[in-house]
Amino acid sequence: MKRIWLAALAVLTLGTAAHAQDASQIARVQSGQSCPGCNLFQADLSYLDLPGIDVSGSRLRQASLALVTMNGARFDNANLSVANLFGGRFTSASFRGADLSRANLVGAYLHSADLTGANLEGANLSGAELGTTRGLTQSQLNRACGDESTELPAGLHIPRCN
Repeated sequence: MKRIWLAALAVLTLGTAAHAQDASQIARVQSGQSCPGCNLFQADLSYLDLPGIDVSGSRLRQASLALVTMNGARFDNANLSVANLFGGRFTSASFRGADLSRANLVGAYLHSADLTGANLEGANLSGAELGTTRGLTQSQLNRACGDESTELPAGLHIPRCN
């Protein structure tokens, strides 16, 4: 019985560790190094200047990218759900297939960013600059919300946030 309990404890411990953040990977990104596929859960990247960094396929769930500058960055297929991108600058960044569900993009600057296939369900785009984004569809916007200051490509509209 003791062996079964120890085996179960080991499985639970290993399973939990797989979802915890990886401090060394976070430090790598904070220093400006690319880290595709990294576990950056709840990473604090606020106020940093990280041009051209590649975090494609990374787990950035609940991360803080508030007021960050990540021009030309790659977030393809990354998990940015419930992340805070408030006021961030993402000029020409790629968010192809990224999960931005319930993310805060209030005041984010996404000039020429690629949002092809990005999940925007529940995302707050109030005041965001999306006027020159690529790959943004009405279907994506219907699942998000914004306000009168949200800039969108011609012909698209966004539901108001409550």
